Amino acid sequence: MSGHVFEHESPDRFIPGTVGMPGGRTFYLQAVSGTTITSVLLEKEQVEMLGERINELLDTVRSKSMGESNIPVTALPDYVDNSGLTMPVDSEFRVGTMSLGWDTRIHRLVIECFELSEADREAGISAEPHEDTERDVLRVTLDAVQAREFARHAELVVNAGRADCPFCSLPLDPEGHICPRANGVAR
Repeated sequence: MSGHVFEHESPDRFIPGTVGMPGGRTFYLQAVSGTTITSVLLEKEQVEMLGERINELLDTVRSKSMGESNIPVTALPDYVDNSGLTMPVDSEFRVGTMSLGWDTRIHRLVIECFELSEADREAGISAEPHEDTERDVLRVTLDAVQAREFARHAELVVNAGRADCPFCSLPLDPEGHICPRANGVAR
């Protein structure tokens, strides 16, 4: 058995984004193909890791192709997308695990985000795609230019949170924080 597959081949947009104020943000991935919008909920660390792994995979494919690929070294300025999420954001599911691969046939990046099931959430373990379980999946296919832009945008979104304390490097809340480097004195 398998769950619903939300398929986006070469979407118009595929971006990470947030809803909420720094320190209380909720992170999403959103794929937009025409009038079809699919949003999934995930953790900040998952967005950060996905962006990093996309860049690593593109760099590997680029180096193995010996200059014969059309993979840009960095995001191209003409394709920068700094727009936010399309509102309202209605999440289809919470992401458990993700897979990332390069399809050598079509020369595109394939990202799969698998649903975190209720049983996994209660047990505190991550979702793994199994044949005997029914999980929704978001599958997105991107060209190298779209993938580089996603990675660039992911880094911006992750780093747009709270500023770090200059003493302990922990995030500062608007009202300050108890700094361990100042022996518990509020900063």
